[in-house]
Amino acid sequence: MFGDDERSQRLRKNILNDFVGGFLNDAERARFLGLPESTRIRERTKIVSPENLKMGEHCWVGENTVLDASGGLSIGEHTSIGLNCLVFTHSSWLANMMLENHSGSDLIERKPVKIGKGCFIGGNSVIMMGVTIGDFVTVSPLSVVTKDVPDYSLVSGNPARVFQRYDPEHIQAEAARVRAENAARREAALARGDEPVWGSPSLASDDDRSL
Repeated sequence: MFGDDERSQRLRKNILNDFVGGFLNDAERARFLGLPESTRIRERTKIVSPENLKMGEHCWVGENTVLDASGGLSIGEHTSIGLNCLVFTHSSWLANMMLENHSGSDLIERKPVKIGKGCFIGGNSVIMMGVTIGDFVTVSPLSVVTKDVPDYSLVSGNPARVFQRYDPEHIQAEAARVRAENAARREAALARGDEPVWGSPSLASDDDRSL
């Protein structure tokens, strides 16, 4: 039932790694895959050719995402990739067109993908092979990125295009706003006698609870 050829043996190792990874939490799974200690890989994430993946500290990858690193994949620090995303670094379309879609076909094309630091890739997005995404980029959910994306930009759509450019000052202002809102939520939780934890109800929900 089990093949004993080189390809079967190579693939079986990956299958076993996926199976074992299903019993681990997100931090344990990252360590098991040899990724940085601060990285978190959620369940059912599939990494193709993990030996070609370079990932920075404090990254997060959501459930059911496929990271194809066969052509080389680099992900910068503090970057999150949402649920059900697909990152491709190879294409077999010529092998299909030429009726040569066999294992090891020399018509399979590979190009590396680079995703910068401080990026947010929204769920159900697709990153095509050969694309470079700059630093501090937001990719809206359901986007298909086919071209390079400059630093400090928001892209959206299919194919994705730049909808907004922002600067470090804008990010700092937004960070201050969110920190202030979260501080208010923690204070409201303490006033109720609740433990102030991440995910405390919003201030609007606090008002609703008093009705």
